[in-house]
Amino acid sequence: MGIRLAGRTKDVAPFLAMEFGKHALALEAQGHRIIKLNIGEPDFGAPPGVVRAMHVALDERRTAYTAALGVEPLRRAIARHYGAAHGVDVDPQRVIVTAGASAALLLLTAALVDPGDEVLVGDPSYPCNRHFVSSFGGRVKLVPTTTATRYQLDRELVERHWGPQTRGVLVATPSNPTGTSVPFDELAALCGAASARGGWRLVDEIYLGLQDGDAAHPTARSVLAVDPDAIVVSSFSKYFGMTGWRLGWCVVPRELVGAVERLAQNYYICPSSPAQHAAVACFDAAAIAVCEERRARFAQRRELVLRGLASIGLDVPVAPDGAFYVYIDIAATGMKAMPFCELALQEAHVALTPGQDFGEARADEHVRLSYAASEEDLAEALHRLGGLMRRIRGAGSAGTASSATR
Repeated sequence: MGIRLAGRTKDVAPFLAMEFGKHALALEAQGHRIIKLNIGEPDFGAPPGVVRAMHVALDERRTAYTAALGVEPLRRAIARHYGAAHGVDVDPQRVIVTAGASAALLLLTAALVDPGDEVLVGDPSYPCNRHFVSSFGGRVKLVPTTTATRYQLDRELVERHWGPQTRGVLVATPSNPTGTSVPFDELAALCGAASARGGWRLVDEIYLGLQDGDAAHPTARSVLAVDPDAIVVSSFSKYFGMTGWRLGWCVVPRELVGAVERLAQNYYICPSSPAQHAAVACFDAAAIAVCEERRARFAQRRELVLRGLASIGLDVPVAPDGAFYVYIDIAATGMKAMPFCELALQEAHVALTPGQDFGEARADEHVRLSYAASEEDLAEALHRLGGLMRRIRGAGSAGTASSATR
């Protein structure tokens, strides 16, 4: 007898970044060298001091269950970091350590979303966030964005699309897939518009540590500086380079702590114990210095990629200022995103991600490239993509491009 699957399994589309990763592995098994720019995984790894702290945690057998909210030294360290990096006073009791930022989003959507509730999300946006909402019976209202708003929601869009069933807004700044952030004054206005309507504001700040600062603020500012009741999600994966450690956190209003704690106790007991103990070292001065040097390296990689893409005729309408992604407009090639990415993988052996992963608004005209790879790999990928672009232009001018790649 066949197993009857829950309806929600049909609503969750494949994560195309990971699907292209699978295809890349298959080509590697055949002996090809694939440059993987389809996923956002820093090539640096955790800071050395954090790796040493993990060894200590294992040697001391700090492997037992912890409290569902996380170990107190780590919660305090995260709270202190908000003060040091962002000038925000955060009560450690509002900090909840989670099994990656994904677990934080899972807990928060479970706590906030009832069946029939509507949540505003910008298009394009990270696909998994949408699936969390829909898995709890909520309805995601994808709000098309444009280059004029840096592919981000703004106050005017929130006010225009807010409806009777809207309960909150989910914003990622900086954003995956575009790498762009919401200008800080606009973020404050956006949150104010949602708050005035009694809605919650869930702000994904996973890439905040990588965002450009300015003369007045050398490091980017957290939304908590202007909206203390906003709900913030963050992670050790990107700024600290700890993707596989599966450790994140959220900062929530006090009235949410008890509910989120109960959910965490039941959903996954607690985050990884040794990872938590080791992560306290992330906030040492030496580890922060390492991460800041890497942030500068990412900025150099961004310039390399933007110059390289421009030189081969691939347009990036809005330059990223935070997350290590560029959102490329490929409309001028005459190809759609899926066949373009398939061609890039099969012929150039460069893995990219089609825009269909991230929404509907002109999704088939965009692809995402992650520059979280080494400078050598990025330069080689640009060289290969340049050759691919010459072949595409040549095929187009000769009228011989296959309809299968259109």
